[in-house]
Amino acid sequence: MGFLIVVAACIGGLFVGGVFGNNVGFGFFGGLAIGLAFARLRALAERVDALDRQLDALQRMPAALRPDAPPRAESINAAASVRAPSPVPTASAPVAPVVDPLPAPPPIAPAPAARPTAPAPAPHVATRPPRSSGPDPLQRFASGLKRWFSEGNVPVKVGMLVLFAGVAALLKYAADEGWLSLPIELRLAGVALAAIAALAFGWRERARRPSFGLALQGGAIGVLLLTVFAAFRFYHLIPAGAAFALMLVLVAGAGVLAVLQDALALAVLGLLAGFAAPILISTGSGDHVVLFSYYALLNLAIFAIAWARAWRVLNLLGFFSTYAIGTAWGVLRYEHALFGSTEPFLLVFFAIYLAIPVLDGLRREPAARGVIDGTLVFGNPLVAFALQAALLDGERMPLAWSALGLALVYAVLAATLIKRRRVLGESFAVLAVGFATLAVPLALSARSTASTFALEGAALVWLGLREQRRLPRLGGLALQALAAFAFAFALADGAAAGETTAIANGTCISALLIALAAFTSAWLYHRREDARRELAVLLYLWGLAWWLGAGLREIDRFVVATRRPAAVLVLLAVTAAGAALATRRTRAFAPALTTALALAAGVLVALAFGDANLRPFAGWGLAAFATYAIAGVFALVSLGERRDLTPALAQIGWLWTWTCAATVALSLLALDLQLGAGWRIALTAAPVLAAWALALLRPAWIAAPLAQRFAEWRAALLLLQAIAATCILFALFRQAGDSASLPYLPVFNPVELVQLGVLLLGARWLADADSPRDLAARRAPLLAAGGFLFVTAATLRATHQLGGIPWDEHLWSSNLAQTALTVVWSALGVLGWVLGSRRGQRALWLAGALLMGVVLAKLLLVDRTHLGNLFGIASFIAYGLLCTVIGYFAPAPPRAATEGAST
Repeated sequence: MGFLIVVAACIGGLFVGGVFGNNVGFGFFGGLAIGLAFARLRALAERVDALDRQLDALQRMPAALRPDAPPRAESINAAASVRAPSPVPTASAPVAPVVDPLPAPPPIAPAPAARPTAPAPAPHVATRPPRSSGPDPLQRFASGLKRWFSEGNVPVKVGMLVLFAGVAALLKYAADEGWLSLPIELRLAGVALAAIAALAFGWRERARRPSFGLALQGGAIGVLLLTVFAAFRFYHLIPAGAAFALMLVLVAGAGVLAVLQDALALAVLGLLAGFAAPILISTGSGDHVVLFSYYALLNLAIFAIAWARAWRVLNLLGFFSTYAIGTAWGVLRYEHALFGSTEPFLLVFFAIYLAIPVLDGLRREPAARGVIDGTLVFGNPLVAFALQAALLDGERMPLAWSALGLALVYAVLAATLIKRRRVLGESFAVLAVGFATLAVPLALSARSTASTFALEGAALVWLGLREQRRLPRLGGLALQALAAFAFAFALADGAAAGETTAIANGTCISALLIALAAFTSAWLYHRREDARRELAVLLYLWGLAWWLGAGLREIDRFVVATRRPAAVLVLLAVTAAGAALATRRTRAFAPALTTALALAAGVLVALAFGDANLRPFAGWGLAAFATYAIAGVFALVSLGERRDLTPALAQIGWLWTWTCAATVALSLLALDLQLGAGWRIALTAAPVLAAWALALLRPAWIAAPLAQRFAEWRAALLLLQAIAATCILFALFRQAGDSASLPYLPVFNPVELVQLGVLLLGARWLADADSPRDLAARRAPLLAAGGFLFVTAATLRATHQLGGIPWDEHLWSSNLAQTALTVVWSALGVLGWVLGSRRGQRALWLAGALLMGVVLAKLLLVDRTHLGNLFGIASFIAYGLLCTVIGYFAPAPPRAATEGAST
């Protein structure tokens, strides 16, 4: 076969060199090089196929051997590839002949009867040796060239090549010397007669010398084809019709000879000539009906050959040549008016190359039924549909009907073949789904396409999981992604314009269907133990994003601004309830976390009521919080048995939502009553302190509906409440403490009462068993620091309220404020000094002494500038009197505990 390729290339080189370049030698050797290259590629392909067949035979050999025969293992090459075991010959059982490229080892003598034999080891399965890098291309070419000249019928190969070269050189020399003065008609006729004689002789030698006969036949047919072409194109001796008829006869003859002799190379030669004939003999008339009729007959001949011979190369050559020539004609000559006379030929070509892989799949052996010709199975419909789109010139509905027709054809084929040829049937099923999917966007709007793609994607995921097939699952996920792109395209194209009804509109329904498909796919993946749970979580999050996005978009489009917080709270409540229901059914973490986060997000919505000056427990707000309450109870009960963080997160978020809602409600109530800033602040902080007090003193009152497990996360709730209360405490240090419409009283004003409440609850919290140990160990200094800050702020606040000094940056530099601070701090120092001495608490005594030292530093650095007025003088006198009192009651620090013990 390789020789036939070389001969054909040499003939072509001789013809091209002699006719066009007047250089026969260059044409011959150029054709020789090209032919050798193609022959080498063909030989390598055949060698790889032979090695694959040998490896498959070696892998199947152990199953065919006797089970009681001991195995025989041999090394095939230096890579230690294990050969299939063979039975050991014995005296009683002769060895069956085994086809083996390596020489068989010498027979092993039978073991003595008295000596027990060890059990035969299990047969080894032959494995494919590791692929090595191999020689470089130049070495492989040299090796192939060497084998071509040393294997097969070498004399006929060399002889034909040398003969061609010699005859060509002789003809050129004779022409140059004027020896050949015959007319061109006689010369071409002589060449044709010689080729016919060679063809007849090659046919005669087909049985005795097959390689010689095929080579001679191929060369003769090639010479005849070139002779006809030269007579028509260069010398104009025969008309186009006669030349076409002669080439058609030669092509048909080559095909018949190829089938009769099982010669693929001869068939390829004839097919190439057949496809080239209309192009070579073309006169430019442009009659596409005649052209495609000829190609239809040629493809029917390919189908007839495929019926008798499984020649994949021939099928692929016909497939690519047909569609390539058809595409070229369409680009150059097609007009929409020619659709009626062109469409039937496209259908014929599609049907032929649809039938060939079906025929090939039906006649395969059982062991090879899982193999399909993917190029024809998938390439034929894709190329044909692309050409159909070009013929229809972009008309959407006819193209949609075409896609739907293809889907029906492949669905029927899939249903027919799925049980007999599973792989082929599944391939057709995939094509059916694909073309049905493609018909949707062609026929429907982008919004409807998104909905259809999403539902179809979920159905494919279900089918893939049910049949345990990866391809349908991947197709389903891809369709859901395409649904999202289609939806985005629809929005960008203004599909939502003109919608006047919330929820019951095409945009929202499409988004909800995408979310539903994602949730369904996530559930399908979750319930399969062998499926990837990570993918289930991703699909769930994808669906949740579409659900929340659809809801928020509808709220933004159809709900007025004053009702949006209530609408968002309802959306969160419905989300929490739905996720809680999913948690009950699946026990999965993702919906449980969604439930907890939805309840906790109520905090943000409650604060949004305050930002918009909306009352949370009136009108739509009351209805929204009632919905939230019902959904929250259901969600908390659903999470009650879980042992992760979701119950704690859900209940803490639930309690804080109600706390924030009460805070907003009381703050707006203070505004309605026109109370002073201090009372508004106190009412705003009151719910936080009340919730903290309940969690500290009466936790059972707020523990429902998870009362039995509330103690598990009570510490976390107390810590969060303590942080919020501390923030309130420090925020109130900047407040002037206005208590209108009531008069201001030191300590008994709303701001300082709230601060006192924070300090008292903080003291109780630091003494509680659920408080952090590090903070509880520092309870005294923390409370002392908080108390000192409170007293200082209360002193300045009283100076402002009672002394009439403005509450701004000048307050700190006023004489009255500095004197008041000196007196108060001194009183605190004296109190600590005295109590520490009387109670024997050295730390308290030292704290009082330190505070007195601070006051002394303040007198020397700050108050000495005020000695010229009564306030400065009062500061010094007060400090001196208090130090005198200290000297009388507590002149020395109390002894340490260790010192007392030693004495």
